Amino acid sequence: MSDTNDANGAAAPLRLTLYVAGQTPKSVAAIRNLERICGEHLGPDRCIIDVVDLRKSPHLAREHNIVAIPTLVRQLPVPIQKIIGDLSDTQKVLVSLQIDTVR
Repeated sequence: MSDTNDANGAAAPLRLTLYVAGQTPKSVAAIRNLERICGEHLGPDRCIIDVVDLRKSPHLAREHNIVAIPTLVRQLPVPIQKIIGDLSDTQKVLVSLQIDTVR
């Protein structure tokens, strides 16, 4: 991935939104896997994660075109990328999000 740099020349952080439905086993696994992947492959301050519980805000599923859960959406950098599932396949997540694993 060619990182988008901010005004200071530093790589801009990824903005990721994870859509879940409560504390189901798949939702909990997806949160843990995403935190692990970001920690191992991106480093500190390179990833902004928002977790959206669709049980609390069901209208967001339609507004954001979420058809399955858990779904991870890379908001920035564009283009938007989506991955459905518990994010247990690290390599698939890295490739799908176009994350360069070299720090």
